Amino acid sequence: MGGVPKGAPESGPKAVAMSRPLHLLTRPHHLAARFFTSLSPKPPKPAEEAWAQAQLAGGELGLWCQMSNQDRRHSAKVARRFLEARPDATRAEMAGALLHDVGKIECGLGTWGRVLASVFGGRTERFRLYHDHEAVGARLAEAVGSDPATVELIDERGPAHETLTSCDRA
Repeated sequence: MGGVPKGAPESGPKAVAMSRPLHLLTRPHHLAARFFTSLSPKPPKPAEEAWAQAQLAGGELGLWCQMSNQDRRHSAKVARRFLEARPDATRAEMAGALLHDVGKIECGLGTWGRVLASVFGGRTERFRLYHDHEAVGARLAEAVGSDPATVELIDERGPAHETLTSCDRA
């Protein structure tokens, strides 16, 4: 197994940045908080789950349901922050907020695998998929027929991207 994973950026600044564990130095508090909240396997609370599901169209809901309990809890929390920061968010933007980490379903890494990927960078295909989850998630969302604005937001682009990033790192 070698080369660039399907859906991953092949070249350019994003491709280089995603393979390095630099974020350990630039975002340690965010990573520590995510680590501790990811230790619990509890699903989102029923009210959070129902709220999130109401924001998603058919295929998007299928993707969201494939996410781990930890990632679904996180995505609902981020999407709530996003809506607070952007009260006029469209349904497509809300779907992008909820699915911003959906690409992680393809790497198949649990909490400890993600820790190793964060420390060692993209040394294996699964670690590269984890680091490139934005491009992978955008490809998955596009494949289920998501609105282009949803795909764009998952892929860290578009007018709402900076808002989503700050909500994710809060």
